Amino acid sequence: MQDYEVSVAFLGTWGPFQRRVFFLLCVTCVPSGYQTLSVMFLLASPSHHCHIPTHSNLSQDWIQASIPTQQVAEQPERSSCSRYMLDQVQNLSTLGSLELVHNLSTLGSSPEILLSSLKQEGCKDGWNYSTEYYHSTVVTEFNLVCSDQWKQPLTSLVFFLGGLSGCFISGRISDRFGRKPVLFGSVAIVSVFSGAQAFAPSWPVFTALYFMIGLGQLSGYIAVFVLGSETLTGSTRVFFSNLALPFVFVFAIMLLPATAYLVREWRYLSLFMAVPGLACIPLWWLVPESSRWLVSRGRLQDAETLLRSAALENQVEAPRVIFLSSNVERTTSEKDESLSFLDLLRTANIRYITLMLWLIWFSAGINYFGLSFNISILSGNPYLNYFLMSVVELPAYAASWLAARSFPRRLSFISLALLGAIALLLIQITLHGHPAFTLSLVLLSKFGIVASTGLLYVFTGELFPTVIRNTAMSSSAMFSRVGSSVSSYLLQLVVLSEFLPWIVVGSLSLFSVLLCLFLPETLRQPLPDTIQQMGLVQRFRWPRVSTPLPKKSAKDQTSAPEIICTTHL
Repeated sequence: MQDYEVSVAFLGTWGPFQRRVFFLLCVTCVPSGYQTLSVMFLLASPSHHCHIPTHSNLSQDWIQASIPTQQVAEQPERSSCSRYMLDQVQNLSTLGSLELVHNLSTLGSSPEILLSSLKQEGCKDGWNYSTEYYHSTVVTEFNLVCSDQWKQPLTSLVFFLGGLSGCFISGRISDRFGRKPVLFGSVAIVSVFSGAQAFAPSWPVFTALYFMIGLGQLSGYIAVFVLGSETLTGSTRVFFSNLALPFVFVFAIMLLPATAYLVREWRYLSLFMAVPGLACIPLWWLVPESSRWLVSRGRLQDAETLLRSAALENQVEAPRVIFLSSNVERTTSEKDESLSFLDLLRTANIRYITLMLWLIWFSAGINYFGLSFNISILSGNPYLNYFLMSVVELPAYAASWLAARSFPRRLSFISLALLGAIALLLIQITLHGHPAFTLSLVLLSKFGIVASTGLLYVFTGELFPTVIRNTAMSSSAMFSRVGSSVSSYLLQLVVLSEFLPWIVVGSLSLFSVLLCLFLPETLRQPLPDTIQQMGLVQRFRWPRVSTPLPKKSAKDQTSAPEIICTTHL
């Protein structure tokens, strides 16, 4: 909508109106960021073992001995899901103390051999959970362990599926009724259902409420992104979308580990997570609707009223007529000529590019959340670990922004993704012997994954032509969300091998690097407007800047991409 940019140029790019919208939208992003990693603390699973009831009349030594030990990573560890049959332990305890039983070793039987010969049973009387880091979580309250352990990843899956559903539902509502209702509706959903979650009487109720929170969490972020991209113009829009909004989002993520450290009861933590959204509700009267959306819906009078008010705030004079009817007709005709989702697979070239990018985005979704899930198995304070994992995203986003300004897309993405993959694969060497070095490798891999994903947004937008760019971005985001849904099951691979989750995430990063080798370079290339102008799939070779296309006249040149995320597929 280039005519719209010309029509609103009288406002400038950084007046009081733009500053107000800029900062208010950054604030409304906080509820979404605050909820992003809530699954890590609400569903935390502390160490546990079978509960021995007090009426068993066993001494503390016999209670400790009634839990079998097993080898985990070549270290003895108490069993989490079984105990020796209580009646047999009670019979053995009638011989006296463990020291007295130890005297039986002169007859060739040690206490360990005597106990290991007993039959085992499940935790019929419940579990005792460690309170070193968590006083209570959803897992400890509803006993989502052992035979019910499958409910943990399922709950995470439901949360991510809520976000996936929110992309489709909120998109249609946003295009029909406006960006602002979807933004504040999503904020309200997150706040209301997070507060209601604190009173969930059972796991099924908690899971249903968590689905609604996931639905509002992602919808709110998309609405903020789109509203800011459509309201702000020029360099202000680029700075808001590429740097300011991600930074505020990361700061919101960093607030959650700090809050969870202070509030270690999951019900109180749920109530605290409802506070940022409730604080944002009054901003409804301060945040304007998107004038660009108003124009696209033919509501020219409402759009002009909003822009004239912005002109007064910026102390500039608005033109007598802001929008000409011919501009609106041209915009409508351009929308009618837009292509459909199936056009992403129509020709061989765009089909190969689309399929490769879908796989890369799918891997990016698994890598980001899979790495967050895997950090729970590291040693050390989980609150500090998650806080550091959030902090490292700040320089990662800055690095992706700098790389996008000056360096080839393929080389930048490959270098950053390769950095994350190598760090992940090296974790196998240091996982048990060097915990500090292991954490450093995890942070380095998070840096590479986040930076490469940030660059992927720009790269994807530059690869696809204008006529289908928004649809391509939406479909890529959908595959990323599918990947994040699958990531909740990565931790289950520990049953096969403790290194397997790290190997899977690292291998997917390497797979993305391999696919990127076949994508065309886009740095300093004219932005394609049609499918025929798209770059061709490359043969296997080391990435470099493609041969520049013949120069065009100034009026034919397309400016650098300013990607605006569409709200529906």
